[in-house]
Amino acid sequence: MWPNKKYPVGEELPYAQDFNVWRTTSEELREAERLIKDNWTDVRRAAEVHRQVRQHMRKKMVPGVKLFDMCEELEDFSRKLINENGLDAGIAFPTGCSLNHVAAHYTPNKGDDTVLQYDDVMKIDFGTHVSGRIIDSAFTVSFNPQYDPLLEASREATNAGIKEAGIDVRIGDVGAAIQEVMESYEVEINGKTHQVKSIRNLTGHSIGPYQIHAGKSVPIVKGGDMTKMEEGEFFAIETFGSTGKGYIREDMECSHYMKDFHVGHVPLRLPRAKHLLGVIDKHFGTLAFCRRFLDRLGETKYLMGLKNLCDQGVIIPYPPLVDAKGSYVAQFEHTILLRPTCTEVLSRGDDY
Repeated sequence: MWPNKKYPVGEELPYAQDFNVWRTTSEELREAERLIKDNWTDVRRAAEVHRQVRQHMRKKMVPGVKLFDMCEELEDFSRKLINENGLDAGIAFPTGCSLNHVAAHYTPNKGDDTVLQYDDVMKIDFGTHVSGRIIDSAFTVSFNPQYDPLLEASREATNAGIKEAGIDVRIGDVGAAIQEVMESYEVEINGKTHQVKSIRNLTGHSIGPYQIHAGKSVPIVKGGDMTKMEEGEFFAIETFGSTGKGYIREDMECSHYMKDFHVGHVPLRLPRAKHLLGVIDKHFGTLAFCRRFLDRLGETKYLMGLKNLCDQGVIIPYPPLVDAKGSYVAQFEHTILLRPTCTEVLSRGDDY
């Protein structure tokens, strides 16, 4: 795939802010970009794999499919296309396939036989990386057309957030733009009309090398955070539209885990925990993983060691995040790069 290492450039959007208009035509900035353009080869490769994987998997995401099998196939195809190579290239985090009122961080553990139904609303959130440069992008799948306005609300809110983003833009302004679009939508489900709400305690985030959440959070409601976006930063702009409370909490069995990016040496007394940390350091580093990934490596009887690593603060568990039971949540997400001359929507495809 792409033997000459010329990977497709993402969608290039001119900055919308008056104070950034000069960037679009600045010869000096264009020259500066030419000098650093090779820095973006890895992330564009990861983005192209993401597009091809989701295109391949779309036709497999149908009522009756077992979510466990679907996730395994998606991840195997990702590994193959990206030419998985230790920590140099591979999967950035487990495939989320959260259903209905579950907003995020659900992937099936071994023994979970959940099957996709016609009336489900499924968020597919998966990541690829090359040399730690992560593409984090998500979309929502549904079959019953009554959910279409809910999906459209999140998709258009995400696009509004991407348009609003820019160098020196306050992240609070991005949240306000997202909420305004999201909450202009209504959806009628089984005869009852709901205003679509932005989930106020979920956010987008900056992304760093091998670090999915790099310190800045991009809200999806208005709130006045004055932190500014900066040139050269990568952001995941993601939105969650809900027919429920618009507020999530943790619930259900945990599947997602990640090593604390900033953790130093922690003395471990449990041999199982020591062994497991060695496996995690070797195969995932500071990238997120799930129980299925450990099973695949042939690890067994690891739950006690994993709990110990969580108790010691070395590993952080990320349980599923849920809104009110009976509600429905849609999500769309793109990874963007704030280039000197424009925003590049790295993960943009023909699909979303």
